[in-house]
Amino acid sequence: MAVLHYYQRPGADSVPDSLLRSAQAVLGGVRALQRELCYNVSWTGASPPSPRETERLHWLFGCPLESGDVATESFLRPALTDLLLEIGPRLSVSTAFSTNVVSVCRAVGLARVERVERSHRYLLQCARRPTPAEEAALEALLSDRMTDQRYTEPVRSFAVAARPARPWPVDVLGGGRAALERASQELGLGFDSWDLDFYTELFKGFGRNPTSVECFDLAQSNSEHSRHWFFRGRLLVAGREEPQSLFESIMRTQDTSNPNNVVKFSDNSSAIQGRAVCSLWPRDPSRPSCFEKRTSTRHVIFTAETHNFPTGVAPFSGATTGTGGRIRDVQCTGRGAHVIAGTAGYSFGNLHIPGYRLPWEDPALPYPQNYAHPLQVALRASDGASDYGNKFGEPVLAVTVSVASVVARLQEAPQNLVAVSQDHRGPPSDGAGSPSVGYGTSMELLGL
Repeated sequence: MAVLHYYQRPGADSVPDSLLRSAQAVLGGVRALQRELCYNVSWTGASPPSPRETERLHWLFGCPLESGDVATESFLRPALTDLLLEIGPRLSVSTAFSTNVVSVCRAVGLARVERVERSHRYLLQCARRPTPAEEAALEALLSDRMTDQRYTEPVRSFAVAARPARPWPVDVLGGGRAALERASQELGLGFDSWDLDFYTELFKGFGRNPTSVECFDLAQSNSEHSRHWFFRGRLLVAGREEPQSLFESIMRTQDTSNPNNVVKFSDNSSAIQGRAVCSLWPRDPSRPSCFEKRTSTRHVIFTAETHNFPTGVAPFSGATTGTGGRIRDVQCTGRGAHVIAGTAGYSFGNLHIPGYRLPWEDPALPYPQNYAHPLQVALRASDGASDYGNKFGEPVLAVTVSVASVVARLQEAPQNLVAVSQDHRGPPSDGAGSPSVGYGTSMELLGL
């Protein structure tokens, strides 16, 4: 088994100006920035690809309208003072991109392609050689630390040396609540005071200690993203219990609203009454066939998804999975619905755009290091939301953006808040459902 490399020639517009300006803010001597793509192909054949297989690989990785834009040697030629950084996905996880590309390869007869990962090779033309600190800052600018890594040399193998850590017991019986709190800090579980008290008493009642795996599972299972039943719980306001739960109070609004709901609070999306629409249908959807006109009732559906925490940590991936959640909700409504279009809403902290200082931005304001910078979120989340939708034929038609700096004392640590929400509209084939909303919290590690 070998890893083959196919390089795509850098285009004139391969790097946005904003990325160059951000690099210049880190290192003033950056004169230009080029980027080429490298497709790292795991080839399982005993011999190299045949000329016909090579031709197909070049066709897959290149532009159909250009010739000679793919080669087995890099197009970049760095000078002594230049910096060449290659950023790609972490090798320990096969990406969704690889899954799609391998499926295409199998469809065109390239059965010996096992995995394909795409890396970005950045050539920064510098007036002087960057220092190690500047190089690290540029690497952080060009990569997503949650999902990416730097390739210091061409990928030779997708095998990784990392091995799973062995589970260990958390001594709740001997150390009590303090032992569980210590495990929460070490594993990043985000247990709050209620969680610590509840789980301590729970395992004391069981008469045994939980394992580190059980604690991690409890943190994820009980995160806000996984406990939508929370909205049906008892609601206390100023010490007094409300007669309705949060979800019941939302449902009661339908008693006095326009009674045009087709389905509500019972499926993956909400729906309002549609009308008869003439559209094109395949005569036989199970195989290639002619289209024909059909008239059917098309109800209008709406669903929403929030992906705040994942997008704040890994902007591109967090936004793509948010879009994917909406598309899933739409396609699972009734007997199946059609995606049409989406909108996106973003709320950022101060962006601090290089060369565009705004009077209300305070560069001394603390920002948590475990989140991506707001400017990186703005650029990468927008790319991610559109990228995933485009693959399913769902364009983002409109965007709303708000920028503000909010400092809140959470466990004595100042935090800036970053939020992303995404909406979706589309008609179902037959039936619809209720709004779907997810919330991200500090304990949530899902979707990363």
